[in-house]
Amino acid sequence: MKVGLFGGTFNPIHVCHLAVAAQCRDRLHLDRVLFIPSGDPPHKPSGSLAPARHRVEMVRRAIAGEPAFSVSEIEVRRTSTSYSIETVRALRADQGPEAAFFFIIGLDAFFEFPTWKEPGELLRLCHFVVVSRPPCAFRSLAGLALLPPVDSAALAELDAYRRDRVDAGPSGNAGLTLLALPPCDASASEIRRRIRTGRSPSNLLPASVESYIIHSHLYQEDPDRTGVEG
Repeated sequence: MKVGLFGGTFNPIHVCHLAVAAQCRDRLHLDRVLFIPSGDPPHKPSGSLAPARHRVEMVRRAIAGEPAFSVSEIEVRRTSTSYSIETVRALRADQGPEAAFFFIIGLDAFFEFPTWKEPGELLRLCHFVVVSRPPCAFRSLAGLALLPPVDSAALAELDAYRRDRVDAGPSGNAGLTLLALPPCDASASEIRRRIRTGRSPSNLLPASVESYIIHSHLYQEDPDRTGVEG
């Protein structure tokens, strides 16, 4: 069983999140992709997030009808600061040793990986899948601590879209796959700005998520008063 672990604030989930999940599923032949909305991520103040129950429900509605996609509340139920290593260990205990984990992450977030809690152990437990996030460049990964060696020329070819995938290290856990995905313009911060200023985000969100945001009155107030910007 090959399981993609796709964490994030999903504040809100949008069409680019869904595109990343679908492309990783197809290109890495994953059996499942597990969306994991964050609870209290150590690198982002919790006050910048919409309430967890809303973010979970938006993910649930966005992935409805996709049998290979599911949502986990493992992090939003955690009362203490949430670390990826603790989440992966809990999922490993639940899924058993036969599950192979593929940790899906954007290139921009992956630059901070050496600062995470127990990054070496995470590499042992998961195969990391790093997806492009313009304007970040794959070639900036050269020499990043803890990673298996990656040819700098191959990284440059990824940045130029002359190739769409680079694999490094072993094929199982402790390996690394870099994917250059087609550009996608949706961003959660832009969606929140549109909603707050009365502009439609219809082309950036699944219809079910847009409807939920409207009926739940999310992202409609000044962030300085509500604490939902970030």
